[in-house]
Amino acid sequence: MSAAVSQQITCEVDGDLLIVTLNRPDKLNAYTGQMGAEITQAFERADKNDAIRAVIVTGAGRAFCAGADVSGGATSFDRSGKHGAGVFAGGNAGGSRFVEAIFNCRKPSIAAINGAAVGVGITMTLPMDIRIAAKGAKIGFIFARRGLVPEAGSAWFLPKLVGLPQSLRWCLSGRVFDADEAGRGGLVSEVVEPEHLLDRAREIAREMTAETSAVAVALTRQMLWRFAGAPDPFGLLAIDKPISIERGAHADVREGVQAFLEKRPPAFPGKVSEDMPSQYPWWGTAKA
Repeated sequence: MSAAVSQQITCEVDGDLLIVTLNRPDKLNAYTGQMGAEITQAFERADKNDAIRAVIVTGAGRAFCAGADVSGGATSFDRSGKHGAGVFAGGNAGGSRFVEAIFNCRKPSIAAINGAAVGVGITMTLPMDIRIAAKGAKIGFIFARRGLVPEAGSAWFLPKLVGLPQSLRWCLSGRVFDADEAGRGGLVSEVVEPEHLLDRAREIAREMTAETSAVAVALTRQMLWRFAGAPDPFGLLAIDKPISIERGAHADVREGVQAFLEKRPPAFPGKVSEDMPSQYPWWGTAKA
């Protein structure tokens, strides 16, 4: 394993996995624009690195992320002041584009919610592909109780994940609920004993990567995300056939079939940096 430390997150390479840890434990990993910028950079690097197959995000200490940093008091969200500007602004000219970076990343991602995840602390997980939570973790879309609205694209993501009725119930009340309720509502797929959380996240990541084509996974997650809410299948039909035809001539597919016939694990040669099909991105220029 190798690790790199930024100001507010750490990034550890564990084989072909990248473990991103929100690292302000003394502040319960409260979010700042700097943290958002560092998350953005971590996902953008993972996207470009063929050695990384999946990303796991968790928190240091007893919280995942206790929401935005409100240590500035009542004006914590007022951008006319230094603290409010720091909550919203990134640490570089690009600012924090973590939603776009997570969503556009060609590697699957897992949120391992080890403790409190409220406000942006939970909405930042919604563009990730899988969420699991430690038993006892507290979660809340608390915006209405702060006079705010759901941010980070969560009014789009949340109904896709849990349905409109459940989204309305959680967001309009702004109440905090436990991991078991999050599991019943479909927000998290598993509730795990805290000491097993990160190991379980690694197991799930390797289930998705051990015997799969990196290119096929990258394409599949974008197809599922981008067409899940389409009013009909015709836009998808317009691209899945040509992608399948082009992929059918690729070495990945030959290897996948040969491995099946020989009853052995496949060794796919394709790289997301080089072997995405000509139709990608079918929605126009991908935002980095």
